[in-house]
Amino acid sequence: MKSLLGGKGANLAEMTNVGLPVPPGFTITTEACNDYYNAGKTFTESMEQQTLAALKELEESVGKQLGDIENPLLVSVRSGSVFSMPGMMDTVLNLGLNDETVKGLAIKTNNARFAYDSYRRFIQMYSGVVMGVDHYHFEHVIDAIKEARGVTQDTLLSAEDWQQVIEKFKVIVTKQAGEEFPQEPFEQLKKAILAVFKSWNNQRAIIYRKIHRIPDHLGTAVNIQSMVFGNMGDNCGTGVAFTRNPSTGENLLYGEYLINAQGEDVVAGIRTPQPIATLKQVMPDIYEEFQNICNRLESHYKDMQDIEFTIENGKLYILQTRNGKRTAHAAVKIAYDYVIEGILSKEEALLRIDPSQLDQILHRRIDPNAKQNVIAKGLPASPGAASGKAIFDSDVAEKLANDGQKVILVRPETTPDDIHGMLAAQGILTSRGGMTSHAAVVARGMGKPAICGCEEVKIDLQTKQFTAQGLVINEGDIISIDGGTGKVILGEVKLIDPELSNEFQEVLVWADEIREIGVRTNADTPEDALKAREFGAEGIGLCRTEHMFMAADRIPIVQEMILAETDQERIDALNKLMPMQQGDFEGLFREMEGLPVTIRLLDPPLHEFLPNIEDLLVDITKLKLDPDADKVLLREKESLLRKVRGLAEFNPMLGHRGCRLGVVYPEIYEMQAKAIFMAAANLAKAGIKVIPEVMIPLVGHVNELALMRKLVVDTAKDVLEEAGIEIEYTIGTMIEVPRAAITADEIAKEADFFSFGTNDLTQTTFGFSRDDAEGKFLHYYVDNKVLPENPFAVLDNDGVGKLVEMAVELGRKAKPGLKTGICGEHGGEKHSIEFCYQAGLDYVSCSPFRVPIARLAGAHATIKYSKK
Repeated sequence: MKSLLGGKGANLAEMTNVGLPVPPGFTITTEACNDYYNAGKTFTESMEQQTLAALKELEESVGKQLGDIENPLLVSVRSGSVFSMPGMMDTVLNLGLNDETVKGLAIKTNNARFAYDSYRRFIQMYSGVVMGVDHYHFEHVIDAIKEARGVTQDTLLSAEDWQQVIEKFKVIVTKQAGEEFPQEPFEQLKKAILAVFKSWNNQRAIIYRKIHRIPDHLGTAVNIQSMVFGNMGDNCGTGVAFTRNPSTGENLLYGEYLINAQGEDVVAGIRTPQPIATLKQVMPDIYEEFQNICNRLESHYKDMQDIEFTIENGKLYILQTRNGKRTAHAAVKIAYDYVIEGILSKEEALLRIDPSQLDQILHRRIDPNAKQNVIAKGLPASPGAASGKAIFDSDVAEKLANDGQKVILVRPETTPDDIHGMLAAQGILTSRGGMTSHAAVVARGMGKPAICGCEEVKIDLQTKQFTAQGLVINEGDIISIDGGTGKVILGEVKLIDPELSNEFQEVLVWADEIREIGVRTNADTPEDALKAREFGAEGIGLCRTEHMFMAADRIPIVQEMILAETDQERIDALNKLMPMQQGDFEGLFREMEGLPVTIRLLDPPLHEFLPNIEDLLVDITKLKLDPDADKVLLREKESLLRKVRGLAEFNPMLGHRGCRLGVVYPEIYEMQAKAIFMAAANLAKAGIKVIPEVMIPLVGHVNELALMRKLVVDTAKDVLEEAGIEIEYTIGTMIEVPRAAITADEIAKEADFFSFGTNDLTQTTFGFSRDDAEGKFLHYYVDNKVLPENPFAVLDNDGVGKLVEMAVELGRKAKPGLKTGICGEHGGEKHSIEFCYQAGLDYVSCSPFRVPIARLAGAHATIKYSKK
């Protein structure tokens, strides 16, 4: 009944039912929380009556009354959402104490020090949670009295000391809150319940829900429990323990406790807790009972448990149990061990591992114990962490990296011209662009950490420095980036290398046994292909040939080809590029021997390979202002500027690119096709099995594909006949524009496969320019629920997804054996992979370091949705 009672309330009820020592209490449901918001944030009369009735039952069960001077009932008021949100919402302990009941508690327990310590805790906590008084006001008072008494621990203060503290606390409350501390216990209870309801929508809870995709409408339950006390003396204590190590997954009890303390002391850091193992020496009977309960709970829930407990006068009480949060390493280890121990099936174990968590395992990460001076935060565009010198120019980054120095490339945004700098850098930081910007996509493909759209970082390329939080970072200063969180950190931090355990490898083998959707990789270099194959890729689903043109020795030839005045000049330049392309393809085919390799012919508009117009204008202006400037160079720059302007487009994303290039300049695609089949023929002769798949990008009309298909077929025929060899190959297209999706039955007549380029399909379906949208308004849309998700990060099932489903259905109606896949960045995102499986796609393709994620997500999708 978690949806009604919350996770904490459901588990408390369940533990009570099986006879575990749980303090009595009652739960106010999530429905009441939603009613509170619907009623204008008020405690309705119905709520009050039901709370009073439940309170009366609690009082009868424990033999105490809230507000009774001689035998007061004290309760805790804790939140409890459907999904665990540790530390995100508010708690109040010791509720029911006031100036009179504290005296009764002192007499009843014969422990005045304990009673007044509990009262000052209540004032401190209640005033913060309910009345909004900052914590530090109270801590100052406690520090002052400890200094006056010459002690360092709270436990060494006397009852009289705490009475003095209480009087000062009440003065602080009156001054800071504008009202006296409330004395009526039921009024305290009502306001505490309302405060917990309110905390459902505090900032940290909202952010946590957003990160973990927890719906906002669920609301929180409130658990009212009779207090048990760990701070009554040396036969008392409190602690938190996990049934297994949440960092490593090791099957050992893991946690901490404090003698003579309340729960908040363990997490507040005021006193140093002791490892749970030492409880065996201090209270052996309690330790044995606790271990037995831990074993029962883990066996019952079939998962690692996070348990809070209190020992009151030598008696153990369990305050809470929940499935414990864990690192990715621990998640894999625990899931593996549960299968080996016979607790879970392979399917159940796989579902316990969040695919997106695997990023922690596959990349270097920051040591959790390292101190971090965070100076800015951007979008976590590519996971992993890195430290190095902040460098603002790709050429400089490449030179320093070649000299053995570690650098972080810092740019407003990256372009294909920056590819060599990105390759040389340890990581990339940009102030513009989003999760699917050039920097993000390329960094993920390279397995490098990247932070994009970090608008807090103000970059000045002229002075080669950036500012953040008033700090000036000059070129050469050391910074660190965490691509998993988006944090930019000043200085160097300690990093931990990835460790691929045997359990990790075995778990992925289980995933492969189960999943019914293929996993390929997006790879443009033999190195990427090799890494992806090591991670279990079953072929290449996307090779972006434009990335092959960006090397320093090729850009001049590419520019020569683009700026050619005649067809012959263009062909001459292409003839220089062809052997380079052939070598590229041979490298890919060799690394992917026996597996399919999908090669996308040139896609981006030609101006992306040319110098930047603004840079050319600056150069020309400098030459004009210099009386000694080289006039020939000036004329050459002016001529180049005219040509670059002639190729410039108002909307390049919808301009002269993709198959439109091949239609107008067929010699470009002919050169690439020739290079593909010459490479394939050479390797086939050497006994290496090759499976080429030629992909025509951005087709919107079947006639475009028919023209390009004929060109590829004719070129392949000429090359293979001359080589005297036969090779099976296929020709397909990327579905990237809505017209292609809705005319897929026509296009399928000319295609052997469809590959959905969901980045561009999302842009053309929404009418969003990806980088502009992510940089300017998309985050506002997501934050304010205009859109449920960033559609460039998680596939838009209702819009883009409908086009995918339509294209698959139409395409296979026209050609039943049509192969379909996805090669956009969504191919490595777990929710998008679930959709692809349900839509009937044959495979997903993603960057090399996301291949393990896709393998596991594919298994999840199969387990959840398979019709078998």
